[in-house]
Parts: sequence; C-alpha cells; structure tokens
Amino acid sequence: MVFLYLHMAKNNPIGLFDSGIGGTSIWREINHLLPYENTVFLADSKNAPYGQKTKSEIINLCFKNIDILLNYNCKIIVIACNTATTNAISEIRANYNIPVIGIEPAIKPAATFSRTSKIGILATKGTILSDLFTEKIKLYPETEIIEQIGYGLVELIEAGKINSVETKSLLEEYLTPMIEKGIDTLVLGCTHYPYLLPILKTILPLNIQIIDSGFAVAKQTKKILVQHSLLSDSNKKGCAVFYTNANPEILKTFTPKGNPIEYLDF
Repeated sequence: MVFLYLHMAKNNPIGLFDSGIGGTSIWREINHLLPYENTVFLADSKNAPYGQKTKSEIINLCFKNIDILLNYNCKIIVIACNTATTNAISEIRANYNIPVIGIEPAIKPAATFSRTSKIGILATKGTILSDLFTEKIKLYPETEIIEQIGYGLVELIEAGKINSVETKSLLEEYLTPMIEKGIDTLVLGCTHYPYLLPILKTILPLNIQIIDSGFAVAKQTKKILVQHSLLSDSNKKGCAVFYTNANPEILKTFTPKGNPIEYLDF
C-alpha cells in the first residue's frame, strides 16, 4: 500500500493523529514553535487506548488515520502517540512516501539528566512491551529503569476525569514504588500524561524532574520541514482543525477556544 504523495505544498497542513485527545499536548508544542503552520488533528478516541491492542491492530489503525490526513492534503505526518510510534513507525515509513515524525519515551535525556542513574517511565502497555522500547532501554545498561504501565489513566483522561479521586489514587499507586527506589527523573511515555502534571507535582518530591517529548517533537518537525523545503511561507497565523470520532465536547476542553472541532466517523 505505497501512497505516492505528489502534491506537497508549503502551506498545506501538518497532520497529527493520536489514539484520543492526548496528542493535543504535542499539537500545542508544534503550534507554539510553528505558529504560521496550518494543522489538522485527528483524535481516534473511539479506539483509545492503543496500548491495549495488538501490534497488527495498531498498524491498521495508523494506516487508517494517515489515509484520512492525506485526504486533507497534509504535507507531513506527526504520530502524536508513543504506542503508535513504537509499534508501527517502521511499517508506516515503508508504506508512505511522505515525511513522518514519530514520538517515543524520552529515555536519552532522562538518563543524561539523572544523577542517581535511576529513572522511572510511566507509559502504556503497548509502548512498554514494544520491541522498539525494549531495544532503546538496552542502550542504557548503567541506568536503572523502573517501568510502570499506566493502566486506566488514558481512559480516565479521555472521560474528562483528570482531577478525579480515582486518577490521583492510580498515580499514587504507580509512582510510590518509583519514589521508594530513589528515582530522580520521571519520563511521561504517553502524550495523554502531560495533562496530569498538576496532580503529579502534588505526589512527586521536588527533586524529581518530569520529562516528556513534546518540545523535542516540535523541534524535529521544524527540522524536517526545513530539510524538505516545506516550511510555511505565510505571515498569517495558521488555522487548526480538530476531528474526533467521540464526544467533541471533551476534545474542546483540551484545545484553544475558537478552533473548529468536528465529529468525524472513522
């Protein structure tokens, strides 16, 4: 299924997708760094979380999402989902002739920053059990990496229950063993998790640094756009359109006011 994308233009939109609303955290970083770029965001909340699905299912969902974004003439694809990237990035790049940016847990900067050589990683089951993630952690044999699957967190965020007692209780359950083992760095390995920062800061000691991949993804997106001569030449603020196959009202709470949010059955 090789898709030959022959009509890329500088002012065509950047396409982003995630297994739900979490990828809006990546959209915010890209929008901040590249304010003149048009963007199309696809929230596949109906199939969230991808972390509970098989590799084959994840790949097929990614192909479906990319096909939709290409129908909107997107010039580059940002996989705003750790699970999708770690399970499908190779297959995506083999099947689509368009620049693709992936995202994965920020293990390298965490290992570099850590003074205790102990870092925690909170991510979905699909990310932690992926071959790509397993290979990445092997690169840091001198760092103790404590992994924790964030069971239930994506579902709570998708339901708009970020500040619920249940969410805080789960986070305390997942983070307490990491704290007791002496981590000084926590990697957020899911694009939904940055929305938990206010709660995380009430649970974690002040000495623990929290790292996510949002800004790094934005920088890489700009770099690839420049390399392919696809950076927008507009001097007007870019337009952003958000599509969801679930309740648009929940997505509205994660996006700036005034941006179009439309229901799309996909």
